Amino acid sequence: MPALSPTMEEGTLAKWLVKEGDTVSSGDLLAEIETDKATMEFEAVDEGIVGKILVAEGTEGVKVNSPIAIILAEGESASDIGATSAPAAAAPAPAAAAAEAPAAAAAAAAPAPAATVAADGARVFATPLARRIAKDKGLDLSSVKGSGPHGRIIKADVENATAAPKAAAAAPAATAPKAATAAMPTGATAEQVMKMYEGREYQEVKLDGMRRTVAARLTEAKQTIPHFYLRRDIQLDALMKFRAQLNKQLEARGVKLSVNDFIIKACALALQTVPAANAAWAGDRIIQLKPSDVAVAVAIEGGLFTPVLKDAEMKSLSALSSEMKDLAARARNKKLAPHEYVGGTFAISNLGMFGIDNFDAVINPPHGAILAVGAGVKKPVVGADGELAVATVMSVTLSVDHRVIDGAVGAELLTAIKDNLENPMVMLA
Repeated sequence: MPALSPTMEEGTLAKWLVKEGDTVSSGDLLAEIETDKATMEFEAVDEGIVGKILVAEGTEGVKVNSPIAIILAEGESASDIGATSAPAAAAPAPAAAAAEAPAAAAAAAAPAPAATVAADGARVFATPLARRIAKDKGLDLSSVKGSGPHGRIIKADVENATAAPKAAAAAPAATAPKAATAAMPTGATAEQVMKMYEGREYQEVKLDGMRRTVAARLTEAKQTIPHFYLRRDIQLDALMKFRAQLNKQLEARGVKLSVNDFIIKACALALQTVPAANAAWAGDRIIQLKPSDVAVAVAIEGGLFTPVLKDAEMKSLSALSSEMKDLAARARNKKLAPHEYVGGTFAISNLGMFGIDNFDAVINPPHGAILAVGAGVKKPVVGADGELAVATVMSVTLSVDHRVIDGAVGAELLTAIKDNLENPMVMLA
């Protein structure tokens, strides 16, 4: 089972695109895998014959790096597969690689081209069967010449080789600290809860991979991140007037800017104004990003995505609007690639369109902050010279990770966001 995203720990084998006995080449599609975020295609990384399918279609909860099929290489046959044999799992792909290149991550996680490391640091490629025979015979694979595709060691190579003392094992590489994975909330068991509702009509809703991931990450966020909250009211009248003027001019191009587009731009520019707030928590250090990569929460059935608009401070309002519409549409269809929802330091969650006046959002780790946006509503306000007037006011709450951003820096960031939105023409300067 390949690791198709940095947060993927298990997946569902949705559909096999091959059957036992099929010949496959590198790049051929093998299966469709459902992750916690999307359904993605899994490619073969080497040529061979599908000897045995180990995991049936529709199987859920398949752990990353567990065997799902056996590919037979040259010189191997189905009779070579023992009842307990299974390909050794390759090391999982680094998170960054998985985020930036899903196909590469799949290749790194796939079992077929597994390799060992010789004493001199060189990689030794061998089939799973060849490795098992070599282990039984006490062979050092680095001393065996492979005759298979791309020099890979196959069954015949190790059967004809004579055992020799193994070279000293290479020092084990330092392993990266395992990312903290919060358990599901503790408390009453499912059976105990269900017993409370005996005799009542109800329907059980099965948790899919996305819902489980959302539950685990939000539990982790609230348990481990020291949130504090900053609130401001923002007057939108100037923005609404400016937006109407721009939309009239952009009508011929088919562009219609939303208030959310202005909020994205305002936050991106504010992160440049207050660079200390453009930061993420990295366990034992803080990462301060130079560009403004702003994530925006998109609600979908059964969960949510936070696609990231990269270099948002550099893009025009119309470009941000177009990109956001595309990301949101593909998010709802679960067609986003991992690199499109990974990264950023800051997120926006807008429930104003649902009529919510104000709320507190949960920080999406490793982000340093998230802005919760409420609806713009007509309210009485006191002007600068003391006169009473009516204005369109939007309430926002900035949730801040105190490990990353101190109170004064958070306040400075929220003030910069407010200034940008109340003086929207400045954002085009």
